Amino acid sequence: MSPRSWNPTTVVQGVLWILLGLFLWLEPGSASLPLFMDSVIQALAELEQKAPVTEASPTASVWQLSAQRSGPHDPLHHFLLQDWSLKATELDPTTLSPELHSLTEEVARHSVQGRQEYGVVLAPDGSTVAVEPLLAGLEAGLQGHRLINLPLDSTATPPDARDHSLDVRVTSPDDQASLPDAKAKVPTTVDSLLVVTLARDLGLAFLQGPQNRSHPGLSAEGCWDQLSAPRNFTLLDPEASPLTTAFLNGALDGALLGDYLTRAPKPRPPLSHLLSQYYGPGVAGDPTLRSNFRRQNGAALISAPALTQQVWGTLILLQRLEPAHPQLQGMSQEQLALVATHATKEFTEAFLGCPAIHPRCLWGAAPYRGHPTPLRLPLGFLYVHHTYVPASPCTTLASCAANMRSMQRFHQDTRGWDDIGYSFVMGSDGYMYEGRGWHWVGAHTRGHNSRGFGVAFLGDYTAELPVRAALRTVRDVFPRCAVRAGLLRPDYKLLGHRQLVPTDCPGDALFQLLRTWPHFDANVKLRTARRASRRSKRKPPPVTPTSQ
Repeated sequence: MSPRSWNPTTVVQGVLWILLGLFLWLEPGSASLPLFMDSVIQALAELEQKAPVTEASPTASVWQLSAQRSGPHDPLHHFLLQDWSLKATELDPTTLSPELHSLTEEVARHSVQGRQEYGVVLAPDGSTVAVEPLLAGLEAGLQGHRLINLPLDSTATPPDARDHSLDVRVTSPDDQASLPDAKAKVPTTVDSLLVVTLARDLGLAFLQGPQNRSHPGLSAEGCWDQLSAPRNFTLLDPEASPLTTAFLNGALDGALLGDYLTRAPKPRPPLSHLLSQYYGPGVAGDPTLRSNFRRQNGAALISAPALTQQVWGTLILLQRLEPAHPQLQGMSQEQLALVATHATKEFTEAFLGCPAIHPRCLWGAAPYRGHPTPLRLPLGFLYVHHTYVPASPCTTLASCAANMRSMQRFHQDTRGWDDIGYSFVMGSDGYMYEGRGWHWVGAHTRGHNSRGFGVAFLGDYTAELPVRAALRTVRDVFPRCAVRAGLLRPDYKLLGHRQLVPTDCPGDALFQLLRTWPHFDANVKLRTARRASRRSKRKPPPVTPTSQ
């Protein structure tokens, strides 16, 4: 076939299917490449370079791949994606380099076994991403047609759902707020993209004890054995559910990129180019196609009521396709609706509604010196700082992490403190960085460290303001998340560092903006003229150069 007859969309679809096939056909072994997202992108690029395709109808082996991607007998995947008209490729998948062969088998499936998480890779922005839900979203996005009618099988459908209307009895105001209305309609369609990326796993995870108001282990973080060549990822929460931060990152990325592919004009871009743009370092480019901002983009993609309907519809579909499903047997439509309501509420509030915080292990924190003092939670204050030095904001993981290590060295070695002083530090790369964290007394606001969290914007904001995304995180997302978790009182007060300590911190420009924020307390001021006169002479502790 001549290059002129190639269909670019078919190339993209064929390459994705070959990659999925490699994930499933390879024998177990040990990958020699580090588990980086860049290596997955490299595998895609290598396949795309060898991607002449035919116009033939799909082969039996391609459909077998479709069924096997989520398990050898997965009726849900088959039902949603069986009509994908995919052109078979002529490429021999064994031509992929041995190193990439090993990598693909390493990230074939996502799982959590004890505290070890498998099927995840480290992205350039510092986030850890599960590959399986990411590829599922790309697959569904390339299919194009996403709205799927639920099968009306009366033998598998409880009588109370056959008219598609159900009086759902809510058990708390929280349930009432999450449902579209008290007279909720039983879903008759589902969005295949949301089902394969998020809704199925979210619903199934919350089938166990949906009455519990707090789901243990949701969005658990973890640490890599080494950042230069990551191989093993260990979760910080020993009771983590499969809905880890890495899985939810991959699910959101799959949903966002799949939605983009659905809407993108043809010819669609090569997947390697799309993923390189999405996961590239820094914050340049379209913010709606950046992994740094997946949470806010995910919240914009689908509302909580809409997601509730998708999770509910997915559970109904699973129940109809698999009447003997062990988790769904005997579940009424009323119960499924409440599971979907609770799952959506936890996901939107505890994950989408919270800032993305890089743990200490990701920026290379040195150990705490001495014995940390626990905070008595919830706290009543939020103290805002700027680091002053370095003056330039950090927009990449490398620069932000180097700045964090530099500040910690200065605070420990020069100041003689036990650790970096701040509770959290806000970068300009879309991420917060864990300092002393939620539970330990910091060294950020002398005389007040045990009463509030100290959050610093990384940079000098005497004359300029932090980027909009960073401001929104500290003003809205961080405190709302902390209040919901019981770490910050609902009536907390927000103060600038200079209101309590003689300093210019957090900078004139930033402080003037703080005065307009909710919870700002303008009545708190330095009490003596002597202390006030020293303000202009004091600067926040300087930071040593960020080079290692």
